[in-house]
Amino acid sequence: MKRPSIFLISALSIGVDRILKWWAGGHLELYASRPLIGQTIRLTRVHNIGGALGIFPGSGALFLAVSSAVSAWIVFFLLSHRKQNALMGTGLALLLGGALGNLIDRISYGYVLDFLEFRGLFVNNFADVCVSVGAVLIFIHVLFGGEKDRITG
Repeated sequence: MKRPSIFLISALSIGVDRILKWWAGGHLELYASRPLIGQTIRLTRVHNIGGALGIFPGSGALFLAVSSAVSAWIVFFLLSHRKQNALMGTGLALLLGGALGNLIDRISYGYVLDFLEFRGLFVNNFADVCVSVGAVLIFIHVLFGGEKDRITG
């Protein structure tokens, strides 16, 4: 997978994330829930000032720094490696898009707008889904086919 495709996937994931957050910010009341798929998956707007799943609330500066560093590392990695395996490239693209989507929120608002609730578990957003799927794709690539990407001791 070539760089332009990877950066296109990242840009599209950021775009979808921004549109969904724009919609959620304008149509959902803070902490009010609407059923999406029964009561199992609901739309619930929250402002997350912590990390994933709301851990470490009030540590926004730490997560701002981590998101910035991870995003910069991914861009550096992509610019220094011409071509990626499809799994690795897609995984990195989604990871970058998700990290930047939430980074935009942290810089703009001081929190991340979450709205997709898996009842009883967590509330997240499209950027979080991109990060999760991206991490799984990278893991699968390294575990099953990325000999050159494995760290060996």
